[in-house]
Amino acid sequence: MDTFTAIRTKRELREYEDRTIPQGVLMRILEAGRLAPSSKNSQPWHFIAIRDKTVLKALSQTTPTGAHLAQAPLAIAVLTENAKLPEVDGARAMQNMILAAWELGVASCWIANFDEAAVKKLLAAPEHLRLITVVPFGYPKEKKVKRRKIRKHLEEIVHFERFGQKNDPYAS
Repeated sequence: MDTFTAIRTKRELREYEDRTIPQGVLMRILEAGRLAPSSKNSQPWHFIAIRDKTVLKALSQTTPTGAHLAQAPLAIAVLTENAKLPEVDGARAMQNMILAAWELGVASCWIANFDEAAVKKLLAAPEHLRLITVVPFGYPKEKKVKRRKIRKHLEEIVHFERFGQKNDPYAS
């Protein structure tokens, strides 16, 4: 799968098969995160791969939007340390992991709104680290997505040279 196809077809999926993610697939996903760009190449992230079902269930209870975390065979937490732009750097790493996983047939769904202190306690993460997210990963139960990906048209969101300019003066 090429990069654009991964971007075009990626869906947020919350139901996963009860199937283990092989070690090689996990390491490839983590490597994609490691290779992400960061502000001043600071690489401020720490990734915690979580497979323990008890911990996954406990993590699902630290957010109002992540019940599906309890059923996932894997989750990866991203925390940053001394980052100038923690959300940006952490999100870039996680997006790399999400797209690499999708290429390998592994689905995910970004979760926000965690009780950061509770997550850090569950994962024995140092207090000074900043939690960005915990994302579940798994092989999708739904093999073929039956719904269309709804996005605004480019004409609605693209401007050329300045806001409101809808025609590209450099287009031939």
